[in-house]
Amino acid sequence: MRAEGARLPRADPSPLGADAEVELIELLFFAYRDFVGDADRLLETYKFGRAHHRALHFVNRRPGLTVAELLDILRITKQSLNRVLRELVRAGFIEQRAGAADRRQRLLFATLKGEALAKELIAVQGARLSQAIRAMGPEGELSARAFLEGVSRGGER
Repeated sequence: MRAEGARLPRADPSPLGADAEVELIELLFFAYRDFVGDADRLLETYKFGRAHHRALHFVNRRPGLTVAELLDILRITKQSLNRVLRELVRAGFIEQRAGAADRRQRLLFATLKGEALAKELIAVQGARLSQAIRAMGPEGELSARAFLEGVSRGGER
């Protein structure tokens, strides 16, 4: 039996060492905080949150996305997505259209207003990414991409 607070052995020890791994985890927390904070401040003016941001981003990037596909991408409950979509539709950022083959299917499209907000959010977050990647040197984008895909199970996009 394991003593209270004792750690289980790791199956795959870190090549970094425990201290370096913990420092990178903390850096990732801070990077995430600042990365989303830029967008959060802009979203506050619309009374929107991060779920609104993610939904708008993917609808803008993939016009005609179905609600089922968006649920699969975001991995949130249908109830949560319905609330977010209702608010985005009501505010004029997203529109829903019936599918051509199946009228029950709801296809999602960003409106011009939605496209403008999505571009503004990309610009503010893109500026932070570009600055960090430039600081990494000529291989910065490839290294950043490889790292993020590794952390996010990139094959599931």
